[in-house]
Amino acid sequence: MNRTVRAAVTTLAVTGLALGLGACSEAQKDAAADQVDKVVDETYEVTYEVTGKNVDTIEFNGGEGTAMEPKLETVEKPTLPWKKTVTLRGIMPSAVMPIALDPAGTELTCKIIHKGEVIKEETAEGVASAGGCVAASPITE
Repeated sequence: MNRTVRAAVTTLAVTGLALGLGACSEAQKDAAADQVDKVVDETYEVTYEVTGKNVDTIEFNGGEGTAMEPKLETVEKPTLPWKKTVTLRGIMPSAVMPIALDPAGTELTCKIIHKGEVIKEETAEGVASAGGCVAASPITE
C-alpha cells in the first residue's frame, strides 16, 4: 500500500473514531479506547510462501517498524520454495514481495497464510516479474 493511501486510510479511521467518540458517554469512550489499545497490542502470526523459478529477491514485513512504516527485510537469491513465519502486531499488514528478472523468463507465486488459511495469493510471470501479496491484519476483521 503506498504512503498516500495509508495516510488517507489512517486519517479516515482516526476521524471516524473521534467523531464517534464525541457522541459517546465517558464510559463508552473508555471502552472504545480500551478496545483500540487491545487491537494495537495484539499479535498475530502469518506464514509467507514463495514458489516459482528465477526469483532474485524477496522482501517481506518481518514485524519491525510500525503499521504505517514497516521495516522490510530482504532475502537475496532465495532457495525456492521459500517459507517464513513471522509475528506481526495490531493493524500491521502482512506483505511479501518476490522480484525476478531473467531474460529466459520467470514465474512466481506468493501466498500469505494465517491459521492454515490462505488469505492472499498472487501469481506473476514474464521476463521481469514483481509479484506481491499484501493482506490486511486479520485482527481488524
